[in-house]
Amino acid sequence: MADARRSPGPGGFLPQESIPSPAPSNASSRSAVLLPHPRKRALLSGSNKEDLVRRYVEEQMAIVSRRYVKKYSEPTPGDDIVGYESMSEVCKDIHKIIDVLWLSGTPSLQIPFLLNIASDLTKYVVSFPPAPRATFSVLRKLDHCFASLLDGEDVETRETLPGFENGLRAGMTTTDMVRCRSSVEQTRVLMVEVLSSAEDAEDESYEPQTETDTDAPNDAAVWTEDDSRLYMDVARVYEKTLVQLGERLGDVFGATPAQTTQTAPA
Repeated sequence: MADARRSPGPGGFLPQESIPSPAPSNASSRSAVLLPHPRKRALLSGSNKEDLVRRYVEEQMAIVSRRYVKKYSEPTPGDDIVGYESMSEVCKDIHKIIDVLWLSGTPSLQIPFLLNIASDLTKYVVSFPPAPRATFSVLRKLDHCFASLLDGEDVETRETLPGFENGLRAGMTTTDMVRCRSSVEQTRVLMVEVLSSAEDAEDESYEPQTETDTDAPNDAAVWTEDDSRLYMDVARVYEKTLVQLGERLGDVFGATPAQTTQTAPA
Protein backbone atom coordinates (compact mmCIF):
# COMPACT_ATOMS: atom_id res chain seq x y z
CA MET A 1 0.00 0.00 0.00
CA ALA A 2 1.40 3.39 -1.01
CA ASP A 3 2.01 5.97 1.68
CA ALA A 4 -0.46 8.82 1.14
CA ARG A 5 1.76 11.14 3.16
CA ARG A 6 4.66 10.80 0.73
CA SER A 7 2.96 10.67 -2.59
CA PRO A 8 5.10 11.09 -5.72
CA GLY A 9 4.77 14.33 -7.61
CA PRO A 10 3.76 14.59 -11.27
CA GLY A 11 5.59 12.19 -13.51
CA GLY A 12 6.44 9.94 -10.57
CA PHE A 13 9.10 12.25 -9.14
CA LEU A 14 9.25 13.04 -5.44
CA PRO A 15 9.14 16.74 -4.57
CA GLN A 16 12.80 17.04 -3.71
CA GLU A 17 13.71 15.71 -7.14
CA SER A 18 11.38 17.90 -9.16
CA ILE A 19 10.88 21.23 -7.42
CA PRO A 20 13.35 24.06 -8.16
CA SER A 21 16.12 24.42 -5.61
CA PRO A 22 16.05 27.41 -3.25
CA ALA A 23 18.50 30.24 -3.51
CA PRO A 24 21.33 30.12 -0.97
CA SER A 25 20.38 31.77 2.29
CA ASN A 26 21.84 32.51 5.68
CA ALA A 27 20.40 32.66 9.17
CA SER A 28 19.70 36.40 9.01
CA SER A 29 17.52 36.07 5.91
CA ARG A 30 15.68 32.99 7.15
CA SER A 31 12.06 33.48 8.06
CA ALA A 32 11.12 33.09 11.70
CA VAL A 33 8.22 30.90 10.56
CA LEU A 34 10.80 28.65 8.87
CA LEU A 35 9.62 29.01 5.31
CA PRO A 36 12.27 28.04 2.76
CA HIS A 37 14.13 30.88 1.10
CA PRO A 38 12.51 31.40 -2.33
CA ARG A 39 14.39 31.00 -5.56
CA LYS A 40 15.97 34.17 -6.96
CA ARG A 41 13.56 34.65 -9.86
CA ALA A 42 9.96 33.70 -10.51
CA LEU A 43 9.44 30.73 -12.79
CA LEU A 44 8.88 31.73 -16.41
CA SER A 45 5.20 31.79 -17.30
CA GLY A 46 4.32 28.78 -19.43
CA SER A 47 7.61 27.03 -18.73
CA ASN A 48 7.95 23.34 -17.96
CA LYS A 49 9.12 24.13 -14.42
CA GLU A 50 6.10 26.31 -13.73
CA ASP A 51 3.80 23.60 -15.06
CA LEU A 52 5.61 20.99 -12.96
CA VAL A 53 5.10 22.95 -9.75
CA ARG A 54 1.46 23.67 -10.61
CA ARG A 55 0.69 20.02 -11.29
CA TYR A 56 2.51 18.90 -8.15
CA VAL A 57 0.61 21.35 -5.92
CA GLU A 58 -2.70 20.46 -7.56
CA GLU A 59 -2.03 16.78 -6.93
CA GLN A 60 -1.06 17.31 -3.30
CA MET A 61 -4.08 19.50 -2.61
CA ALA A 62 -6.29 16.85 -4.21
CA ILE A 63 -4.78 14.23 -1.89
CA VAL A 64 -5.46 16.44 1.15
CA SER A 65 -9.05 16.87 -0.01
CA ARG A 66 -9.50 13.13 -0.58
CA ARG A 67 -8.02 12.25 2.80
CA TYR A 68 -10.41 14.74 4.40
CA VAL A 69 -13.40 13.17 2.65
CA LYS A 70 -12.16 9.67 3.59
CA LYS A 71 -12.35 10.68 7.24
CA TYR A 72 -16.12 10.29 6.97
CA SER A 73 -16.14 6.86 5.32
CA GLU A 74 -14.94 3.36 6.00
CA PRO A 75 -11.57 2.36 4.46
CA THR A 76 -11.90 0.77 1.04
CA PRO A 77 -9.78 -2.35 0.38
CA GLY A 78 -6.97 -1.51 -2.05
CA ASP A 79 -7.39 2.26 -1.67
CA ASP A 80 -4.03 3.86 -0.84
CA ILE A 81 -5.64 7.11 0.36
CA VAL A 82 -6.10 6.97 4.13
CA GLY A 83 -8.54 9.30 5.86
CA TYR A 84 -7.21 11.89 8.28
CA GLU A 85 -7.58 11.19 11.97
CA SER A 86 -6.52 14.58 13.35
CA MET A 87 -6.03 18.22 12.46
CA SER A 88 -2.31 17.78 13.12
CA GLU A 89 -2.14 15.37 10.18
CA VAL A 90 -3.90 17.87 7.94
CA CYS A 91 -1.54 20.65 8.99
CA LYS A 92 1.53 18.49 8.36
CA ASP A 93 0.51 18.01 4.72
CA ILE A 94 -0.49 21.65 4.27
CA HIS A 95 2.89 22.80 5.58
CA LYS A 96 4.62 20.90 2.78
CA ILE A 97 2.43 22.47 0.11
CA ILE A 98 2.97 25.99 1.44
CA ASP A 99 6.73 25.42 1.53
CA VAL A 100 6.80 24.32 -2.13
CA LEU A 101 4.76 27.33 -3.18
CA TRP A 102 6.99 29.75 -1.27
CA LEU A 103 10.09 28.09 -2.66
CA SER A 104 8.78 28.56 -6.21
CA GLY A 105 9.04 32.34 -5.86
CA THR A 106 6.23 32.68 -8.42
CA PRO A 107 3.31 34.96 -7.43
CA SER A 108 1.07 33.62 -10.22
CA LEU A 109 1.24 30.23 -8.47
CA GLN A 110 1.47 31.39 -4.87
CA ILE A 111 -1.52 33.71 -4.78
CA PRO A 112 -4.30 31.46 -6.13
CA PHE A 113 -3.10 28.30 -4.38
CA LEU A 114 -2.51 29.99 -1.01
CA LEU A 115 -5.96 31.57 -1.20
CA ASN A 116 -7.41 28.11 -1.86
CA ILE A 117 -5.50 26.68 1.11
CA ALA A 118 -6.73 29.47 3.40
CA SER A 119 -10.29 28.85 2.28
CA ASP A 120 -10.03 25.07 2.69
CA LEU A 121 -8.54 25.51 6.15
CA THR A 122 -11.78 27.09 7.38
CA LYS A 123 -13.48 23.80 6.54
CA TYR A 124 -10.83 21.53 8.00
CA VAL A 125 -10.36 23.35 11.30
CA VAL A 126 -13.97 22.78 12.43
CA SER A 127 -13.99 19.11 11.44
CA PHE A 128 -11.49 17.80 13.99
CA PRO A 129 -10.84 18.21 17.71
CA PRO A 130 -8.86 21.42 18.26
CA ALA A 131 -5.12 21.13 17.61
CA PRO A 132 -3.93 24.66 18.50
CA ARG A 133 -0.19 24.11 18.15
CA ALA A 134 -0.47 22.65 14.65
CA THR A 135 -3.17 25.04 13.47
CA PHE A 136 -1.46 28.22 14.68
CA SER A 137 1.75 27.05 13.03
CA VAL A 138 0.03 26.85 9.62
CA LEU A 139 -1.75 30.15 10.18
CA ARG A 140 1.56 31.88 10.98
CA LYS A 141 2.97 30.67 7.67
CA LEU A 142 -0.07 31.81 5.72
CA ASP A 143 0.01 35.17 7.49
CA HIS A 144 3.66 35.64 6.54
CA CYS A 145 3.01 34.64 2.92
CA PHE A 146 -0.06 36.85 2.41
CA ALA A 147 1.42 39.88 4.15
CA SER A 148 4.62 39.57 2.10
CA LEU A 149 2.76 39.10 -1.20
CA LEU A 150 0.62 42.15 -0.43
CA ASP A 151 3.74 44.23 0.30
CA GLY A 152 5.94 42.87 -2.50
CA GLU A 153 8.73 42.07 -0.05
CA ASP A 154 9.33 39.71 2.82
CA VAL A 155 7.71 41.26 5.89
CA GLU A 156 10.58 40.11 8.11
CA THR A 157 13.74 40.35 6.02
CA ARG A 158 12.49 43.20 3.76
CA GLU A 159 13.92 41.40 0.74
CA THR A 160 12.08 42.09 -2.51
CA LEU A 161 10.16 38.96 -3.46
CA PRO A 162 10.77 37.23 -6.78
CA GLY A 163 8.33 38.57 -9.36
CA PHE A 164 8.04 41.98 -7.67
CA GLU A 165 11.16 43.57 -9.12
CA ASN A 166 8.98 46.05 -11.02
CA GLY A 167 6.53 46.81 -8.24
CA LEU A 168 3.21 45.29 -7.14
CA ARG A 169 1.82 44.56 -10.60
CA ALA A 170 2.52 40.86 -10.09
CA GLY A 171 0.72 40.85 -6.76
CA MET A 172 -2.86 40.43 -5.65
CA THR A 173 -5.68 41.96 -7.62
CA THR A 174 -8.49 43.74 -5.79
CA THR A 175 -10.57 40.58 -6.20
CA ASP A 176 -7.76 38.54 -4.62
CA MET A 177 -7.52 40.95 -1.70
CA VAL A 178 -11.27 40.88 -1.07
CA ARG A 179 -11.18 37.09 -1.14
CA CYS A 180 -8.21 37.09 1.21
CA ARG A 181 -10.01 39.43 3.60
CA SER A 182 -13.03 37.11 3.61
CA SER A 183 -10.89 34.10 4.59
CA VAL A 184 -9.06 36.13 7.23
CA GLU A 185 -12.27 37.31 8.86
CA GLN A 186 -13.89 33.87 8.73
CA THR A 187 -10.81 32.16 10.15
CA ARG A 188 -10.55 34.57 13.07
CA VAL A 189 -14.18 33.93 14.00
CA LEU A 190 -13.81 30.17 13.62
CA MET A 191 -10.69 30.07 15.78
CA VAL A 192 -12.62 31.68 18.63
CA GLU A 193 -15.25 28.96 18.31
CA VAL A 194 -12.68 26.17 17.97
CA LEU A 195 -10.59 27.28 20.93
CA SER A 196 -13.70 27.66 23.06
CA SER A 197 -14.24 23.90 22.82
CA ALA A 198 -11.06 23.22 24.78
CA GLU A 199 -12.46 20.14 26.49
CA ASP A 200 -12.41 18.35 23.13
CA ALA A 201 -8.84 19.37 22.26
CA GLU A 202 -6.56 16.93 20.52
CA ASP A 203 -3.66 15.68 22.63
CA GLU A 204 -0.62 17.17 20.89
CA SER A 205 1.86 16.26 23.60
CA TYR A 206 3.10 13.29 21.60
CA GLU A 207 3.92 15.36 18.54
CA PRO A 208 7.65 15.39 17.75
CA GLN A 209 9.13 18.84 17.34
CA THR A 210 9.69 19.55 13.66
CA GLU A 211 11.64 22.26 11.93
CA THR A 212 8.38 24.12 11.46
CA ASP A 213 7.81 24.24 15.21
CA THR A 214 11.36 24.97 16.37
CA ASP A 215 11.00 28.72 16.83
CA ALA A 216 7.27 28.75 17.44
CA PRO A 217 5.75 29.27 20.88
CA ASN A 218 3.99 26.30 22.37
CA ASP A 219 0.42 27.16 21.44
CA ALA A 220 -0.85 24.10 23.29
CA ALA A 221 -0.31 26.21 26.41
CA VAL A 222 -3.51 28.09 25.60
CA TRP A 223 -5.42 25.20 27.11
CA THR A 224 -3.87 25.60 30.55
CA GLU A 225 -3.83 29.40 30.80
CA ASP A 226 -6.67 31.84 31.29
CA ASP A 227 -9.13 33.03 28.68
CA SER A 228 -7.32 36.33 28.13
CA ARG A 229 -4.27 34.43 26.82
CA LEU A 230 -6.51 32.35 24.57
CA TYR A 231 -8.07 35.38 22.95
CA MET A 232 -4.70 37.09 22.63
CA ASP A 233 -3.59 34.13 20.52
CA VAL A 234 -6.71 34.42 18.38
CA ALA A 235 -6.09 38.16 17.98
CA ARG A 236 -2.74 37.36 16.38
CA VAL A 237 -4.32 35.25 13.63
CA TYR A 238 -3.45 36.92 10.30
CA GLU A 239 -2.36 40.08 12.13
CA LYS A 240 0.31 41.00 9.54
CA THR A 241 -2.10 40.31 6.68
CA LEU A 242 -4.71 42.57 8.27
CA VAL A 243 -2.23 45.44 8.37
CA GLN A 244 -1.32 45.03 4.71
CA LEU A 245 -4.93 44.63 3.60
CA GLY A 246 -5.77 47.83 5.45
CA GLU A 247 -2.99 49.68 3.65
CA ARG A 248 -3.91 48.32 0.23
CA LEU A 249 -7.69 48.42 0.44
CA GLY A 250 -8.11 51.38 2.77
CA ASP A 251 -10.57 51.53 5.64
CA VAL A 252 -12.35 48.27 4.80
CA PHE A 253 -12.62 47.05 8.38
CA GLY A 254 -14.57 50.03 9.66
CA ALA A 255 -13.35 53.15 11.40
CA THR A 256 -11.51 52.78 14.67
CA PRO A 257 -12.87 54.59 17.75
CA ALA A 258 -10.12 57.21 17.35
CA GLN A 259 -11.03 57.76 13.69
CA THR A 260 -14.70 58.02 14.57
CA THR A 261 -13.93 60.69 17.17
CA GLN A 262 -11.77 62.68 14.78
CA THR A 263 -14.32 62.66 11.97
CA ALA A 264 -17.38 63.30 14.12
CA PRO A 265 -19.02 66.71 13.57
CA ALA A 266 -18.35 69.33 16.20
